[in-house]
Amino acid sequence: MKDITKKYTNDEITIVWKPSVCIHSTICWRGSNGLSDVFNPSEKPWIKPEGANTNRIIEQINQCPSGALSFYYNNEQENQI
Repeated sequence: MKDITKKYTNDEITIVWKPSVCIHSTICWRGSNGLSDVFNPSEKPWIKPEGANTNRIIEQINQCPSGALSFYYNNEQENQI
């Protein structure tokens, strides 16, 4: 798979997804702790940052075991992740 990076933004943060790193653990969207209002693989785009508040999204991203999901604050430079 090519080294693709996708970005999805709201007013505060930009969510960065690297599909080639993703191990499809489903932690981001499935189960009682999942955040399916933001991460929904049956929809396009599959990441919708407007689906939850920024703090909740950050909590979910921080649970990603592969590091395929990350974020940066829109008022900071991306390389300061």
